Amino acid sequence: MKIIPAEQIQQVLDFPSLITALKHSFANAPNLPKRNLYPLDNSSKDAFAVLPAWDDSAIAVKAFSYFPENPSRNAELKSLYSQILLFSRETGEPLALLDGTSITYWRTAAVSALAAASLAREDANHLLLFGTGNLASYMALAHAAVRPITEIAIRGRSRDKAAKVMEQIGAKRPDIRLSFCEEIERDVANADIISCATGSPVPLFDGNWVTPGTHVDLVGNHHQDARECDTELMLRSQVFVDNRSNVFAEAGELLLPKAEGVFHLEQVSAELAELCRAEHSGRQNREEITLFKSVGSALGDLSAANLVYRTLYPGGNT
Repeated sequence: MKIIPAEQIQQVLDFPSLITALKHSFANAPNLPKRNLYPLDNSSKDAFAVLPAWDDSAIAVKAFSYFPENPSRNAELKSLYSQILLFSRETGEPLALLDGTSITYWRTAAVSALAAASLAREDANHLLLFGTGNLASYMALAHAAVRPITEIAIRGRSRDKAAKVMEQIGAKRPDIRLSFCEEIERDVANADIISCATGSPVPLFDGNWVTPGTHVDLVGNHHQDARECDTELMLRSQVFVDNRSNVFAEAGELLLPKAEGVFHLEQVSAELAELCRAEHSGRQNREEITLFKSVGSALGDLSAANLVYRTLYPGGNT
């Protein structure tokens, strides 16, 4: 069994290849049981999760721990630790153990970009990014791989963290103009794509500020009682999800408006697999607001881990 650390994953993956692999995986009816998320106690958000998936070539299971208070306790601790086990579908033998944290960053951003390829306007060039954590630069670079992004505004609580994210993006895409979001209402109104990857439990902006034709991407929240957008934006949008089963169980963005009696889960237009199979055409016109809510799918982990393994070991047993 191969051990594949984060450094090798960073060297191997690129967004065009990963997005292509994800589209193939989502389109080809994989086996994707509902993931199991276990709260560890009632006094914190600490959790442990297990996410299995398999297709014709491989089986993968990701296990991760989520301890959001870790960085405040110790700067050297991360809030999320993750590992992925990859097995041969043909024989069941273990093939590789991969750093799941790196895979998660790559596949989360690539899944959002894959959705944006169907949902964002083809000429979308202005991205507003909420969030300055480890995932932020991945989200920006992934969207820039599928749309002609020329300008990115970044909003976060720390200017220093925002500057670091800009440095990371600029190192890969020096052609993109980068700035700190000074006025949220103005930048929300000017954005073609709004991507949110934060830990905020409350809406980040007023849904009335969003301009017709905007695509909104929400990946930061995994809790039933929290949300990155308000009810107004949900009601103004055509809503898409990465996976109905997981989103309907976890995402406050949908569940809170449902509890308010103003939104029904049947209003979700399609999940990502249906977009990839062309069972839904995605954006219908230039004026509609599209919204993609993702809580993460084991299929993304499987696809990314398998791509890394096959690239590093082309003669491997998948």
